[in-house]
Amino acid sequence: MPEFDVISLVIIFLVLLFSLSVHEAAHAWSASQLGDDTAKRLGRVTLNPVVHIDPVGTLLLPLVALASGSGMIFGWAKPTPISVRNLGHPRRDSVLVTAAGPASNLAIALVATLVFQRSEGLLRLIAFEALSLNVLLAVFNMLPIPPLDGGQILMALLPPRISMQLQFLYQYGFLILIGLMFTGILGQLIGPPYYLILSWLR
Repeated sequence: MPEFDVISLVIIFLVLLFSLSVHEAAHAWSASQLGDDTAKRLGRVTLNPVVHIDPVGTLLLPLVALASGSGMIFGWAKPTPISVRNLGHPRRDSVLVTAAGPASNLAIALVATLVFQRSEGLLRLIAFEALSLNVLLAVFNMLPIPPLDGGQILMALLPPRISMQLQFLYQYGFLILIGLMFTGILGQLIGPPYYLILSWLR
């Protein structure tokens, strides 16, 4: 089990909280730009983590992962409500709105890379955690498993008839993720694209 000092644990958790808030705010902002102000009216176009916190995905799961020293820290925030019928081009725009979340994490990772290369000490540590964690979040959220962003994009791209038949996967998505995590398959799925993107950024 790897050893983490308290400062590193606090930094990782705060970076995760910030990153998840940016992720959900990106969904909300992009939806408002494309015609749906549902999330905006609910105050979700904000970096205030309080409005984005999901008890399990934002608090319990990351804290358990940190305490276990597994080295695989990820999570999710409270889903951003989107009314697809309000979007100008529902199928296309729903993909854009969904992709905005992982894209925001990659943007944070890019900025963190630049800071990491030009800093030292505590700032360099924060930049490193922001870089690695946001790449991990982007890859994790793009897994084609509903209700993750990748799963939602897959559903939007599939023919409507097939998409309707697969709607039942939404209620089992969390159980599927837990099963993949405890069997080690999740790490095998995330690992290759995670390290590939990290190598590009570095």
